[in-house]
Parts: sequence; structure tokens; C-alpha cells
Amino acid sequence: MNNNAPIFVARQLVKTYHMGMVEVQALRGIDLELYSGELVVLLGPSGSGKSTLLNILGGLDVPTSGEVRYLDHKITGATETELTRFRREHVGFVFQFYNLIPSLTARENVAAVTEISTAPMQPEEALQLVGLGQRLDHFPAQLSGGEQQRVAIARAVAKNPAVLLCDEPTGALDSTTGVVVLEVLEKVNRELGTLTVLITHNAGIADMADRVIRLSDGQIADIHRNTTKKAAHELSW
Repeated sequence: MNNNAPIFVARQLVKTYHMGMVEVQALRGIDLELYSGELVVLLGPSGSGKSTLLNILGGLDVPTSGEVRYLDHKITGATETELTRFRREHVGFVFQFYNLIPSLTARENVAAVTEISTAPMQPEEALQLVGLGQRLDHFPAQLSGGEQQRVAIARAVAKNPAVLLCDEPTGALDSTTGVVVLEVLEKVNRELGTLTVLITHNAGIADMADRVIRLSDGQIADIHRNTTKKAAHELSW
């Protein structure tokens, strides 16, 4: 049992989508606590509710009912202005697709975030952290897929977020490149103490987590605490 106060507390989260006459329950009463410094993997098949849960935690979506608290702040019920501030100041996002600006260099892509952050790293420092200190002035088209994803990670961590939310960050990469990206996420989690929540379909990736939360049909099916964490480079895909 973690004795620290949780970063996130979610209680009875329900999310229902209406698609014409069809009602889809993406989340069905999720209770969850996430702690500082953890590396947590959300595992489950497509449609299990992983991305919906991640988006609600990150303030990109709102639940139909239930409550989310970030430290002492209630996220559910916040205004759009308050959610924008929450995302800008506290949360870094990494998605499957890199969403880099093609006309900007790696350094400039990261600087686009740090210029609106309150206590950011220097772009060069963030890119050095992800192993791209020699690629600062390269454009996205001059970088491999794995390097572009590492720029996206640098952009996410450069604002010094307390939370890093990653939705299938290796989904568009081959296994070798994916391991490199996972090693970067592991390094960020370890060196910066950033709560890192990572969605994947790949059960092998779960071995690097502190906790594995398995979702099924919008509910938590299992929470497993990993006492024998593997390094990313040891994972079997």
C-alpha cells in the first residue's frame, strides 16, 4: 500500500456515448488512485475504455458521472478555461502519432510548448534527456519515426509536468524502435519522478510497470503490482 497522498483519485467514473439510437458505455464505474513517481500500464483490448479513462484524467474529456480529483483540485465540473490551465501546467501528453509541426525543427517544436509554460526546461535540455542532443536543428522529415516520437516526448516533458499520459506511444513503431522509446519514457519516469501512465495492447510492455491495470468492458478487471520490474530493453514483444 502506497503511503503517499495520491496524485489522482477517480471515483465511480462512468462515461456513456450516444451514437444515434445506440448507447455505448465506455466506462462503468471506475475507482482508481495513481501516485507520484509510478509507472503505470493500462492494458486491455480495443474498446475496453483505456483511452477514455486517460482522456478524462488528462482533462481532454469529461465523465458522464463520477469524480476525478488531481491533488486537492476537483477536475470534474471544472470550466474549459480551468481544464486548459490544468493541462498546460500539470500534464504532458504523448500520442501514437507525433503531431509535430513539419516546418519547425526539433528544438522549435519543443520551444512551442516551453514558451507558454510556467517553469519549463530549456528545449535543448529536454531533447538531450531523450537522446536527441545532436538533432536539435533537424526538421521532422529528416528524423526517423522513433526520433520523431522522442521529440514528441521531449515536448511533453519540457514543461516539467507532474503527470505524463501516453496513449499507445509505440503503436506506430517497429519493435526495436519501440524499445528505444520505452527506454526514454522509463528514464523520464525514473529521473524526473513523473507519474507516467502508458496505454498499450502489448502485454510484454506491462513487465516494465510498477502497476498493471487491466481494463475489460469499461471496468477494472485486475490491478497487479509488479515486484520484479524489467528494464525496457529486456522486454519480449
